[in-house]
Amino acid sequence: MNILQVLPELNVGGVETGTVDLAVSLVNLGHKSVVASCGGELVLELEKAGVKHYTLDMRNKYPFVIFMNIKKLADIISQEKIDIIHARSRAPAWSAFFAARMCGIPFITTCHGYYYQHLFSFVMGWGKLVIVPSNIIGKHEINDFGVPFSRIRHIPRSVDIDKFNFKGPQEKSRTEFIVGIIGRITPIKGHTYFLKAMSKVIRNIPNVKIWIVGEASRGKENYREEIDVLIKRLGLLPHVEFLGKQRDIPHILNQLNLLVASTITEEAFGRVIIEAQSVGVPVVATRVGGIVDIIEDGVNGLLVAPRDIQAMSQAIIKVLGDINLAKNLAVAGRKSVAEKFTLKQMVDKTLQVYEEALKPNILVIKLSALGDCVLSIPAIRALRNKYPKAKITCLTSKGSEEVFSRCPYIDELIVCDFKFKDKAIFGELKLAKVLRERCLDISIDLQNSKKSHILSFLSLSLQRYGYNNKKWAFLLNHKAALPNVPLPPLEHQAKILEMLDIKSYDKKLELWPTKEEEEYADVFLKNEWMKPEQKLVGINISRSSRWQTKIWPAKFIAKLSGMLMSCDIRLVLTGLESDLDLARDIVANSKTKPIIACGRTSLHQLACLIKRCNVYISCDSAPLHIASCMNTPFVALFGPTDPLRHLAAIGKFVLIYKELVCSPCYKPNCKDIKCMRQITPDEVFAAVKKLL
Repeated sequence: MNILQVLPELNVGGVETGTVDLAVSLVNLGHKSVVASCGGELVLELEKAGVKHYTLDMRNKYPFVIFMNIKKLADIISQEKIDIIHARSRAPAWSAFFAARMCGIPFITTCHGYYYQHLFSFVMGWGKLVIVPSNIIGKHEINDFGVPFSRIRHIPRSVDIDKFNFKGPQEKSRTEFIVGIIGRITPIKGHTYFLKAMSKVIRNIPNVKIWIVGEASRGKENYREEIDVLIKRLGLLPHVEFLGKQRDIPHILNQLNLLVASTITEEAFGRVIIEAQSVGVPVVATRVGGIVDIIEDGVNGLLVAPRDIQAMSQAIIKVLGDINLAKNLAVAGRKSVAEKFTLKQMVDKTLQVYEEALKPNILVIKLSALGDCVLSIPAIRALRNKYPKAKITCLTSKGSEEVFSRCPYIDELIVCDFKFKDKAIFGELKLAKVLRERCLDISIDLQNSKKSHILSFLSLSLQRYGYNNKKWAFLLNHKAALPNVPLPPLEHQAKILEMLDIKSYDKKLELWPTKEEEEYADVFLKNEWMKPEQKLVGINISRSSRWQTKIWPAKFIAKLSGMLMSCDIRLVLTGLESDLDLARDIVANSKTKPIIACGRTSLHQLACLIKRCNVYISCDSAPLHIASCMNTPFVALFGPTDPLRHLAAIGKFVLIYKELVCSPCYKPNCKDIKCMRQITPDEVFAAVKKLL
């Protein structure tokens, strides 16, 4: 893999150290590692390890600079053949996000802070996967920035434990105790509370030295002056030493008797705590943020409430005054670091995230109708074969979900309802937000309507495929030209798949009924006095309320029933509950008694019933395609629609189609429906006998 990490600068700090540790480890594992930042003292360490560094103004938050960095990062991505861009701070994340979209590569973020809830911070939740160092940051991203739980990955910060030599408290001098605080000198680190607590400690244990390691953050120089005044006022001047910024933190820690972390806000993690535990230094820390993920109070450290000066001073005195407690905390601390926070664990988990990010997230849009959804299964199966590790999400409309509910080729099914919850523009915008949360890489529009093109675009899929059908097709960035001649439905879908380099695939139709549904069909027929050796023919009498022109006349069905019964063949009428009146009329006008199954089966139960049929008869409707799924020979009755465009010519079948002057008209209503009325019972009976 070729990985580009972006961050503001490369000076000493937890974010910077973690970036360097990961970059160097990637190179050692044979990956290509690139870093872009403003530069800093750690650049030399990177380059010495074989990591390429690009110096860009990644610290600047001005929109113009961020905009200019998009092109620069895109050039780096292209030049270095980057597979993934990984942002570790907000300012560079804005440039990185748009550069990733320009180049069509995954964008990953790591949230190193408890960000304020404002627009500038939201970009850290836009990663295809969002890495958080602690549970508190994960909850913050979910609750305050709307990041779906499914995209959160918990990877704690780490230490290269081999660089930290353990030295227990019993091995250090107890004639003078050194208590340290390490980190940026900024109000959130709670230096003033720490110093006030230490003034109480020194009254009980005078032989204490206080080390303050770190420099004042930019713009926090006044806070440093406030600390200087406080030290003088508390009489701590003889005890306090400012060590400034230090590179060799393990050396500093090895000299401490105790580390105090007095942070007053939600600390993202607390890297210096696990560094201290690695070298055997006991820790007293405030109970905030990610610190509680590291320290189990009384086991591998002591926790106190933030700003509680009295509790902090008592905890410090307790550790310094009890060598056995200090030793136990140190040993348990080292053990927990070795179990949970090693560099190898962090690198392995990050690589897993990278590998996951490289697996495409694919959206298939197939909203309706039921029969068309059945016909889309081969295309979805072909996508699964092409992208075996991808996450495939299918968007369908209410009423069609049963087709996809058991499909083994999709990972997630989203069901929309354009009549109610997803109605009108606001409903569609909410639905688009649901799709965006999936961080989609590829959208395949098998519906090819204005609505589906808009949803594909609003999903922010990087690659959007569909037909150039003039229905807002400009929203797609990969368009197949509409064919000049009618194409069968599966071949029609194939033109879209060809753009994804899927040249040929199995056109077999599938459904996945359960054993219980198979048994239901058997019991249903048994209860209708169906003899085991008797032949069964099914006929679909249902039709869409919109397509009255697809109906084969009821009197023809009644006549066919008699013709079949003369050959000892039973007829079963299938359809919806709304077709019951029509079914009863057919029975009333028939000399025989066809079996009525209308409204008595689910989709998969109907499939099992059709499977029991020796032949099945249907107009251009979903049951016709279900017969193909179940390998049942079928007679296809076509009238107002073109069989070249709508018939999946799979399996054993007979097509009956009257090519009239007006055919195919695609009119849902017609006065005489000549096309269907000219299909006679004799023709259908002859087709049935041929298939039998």
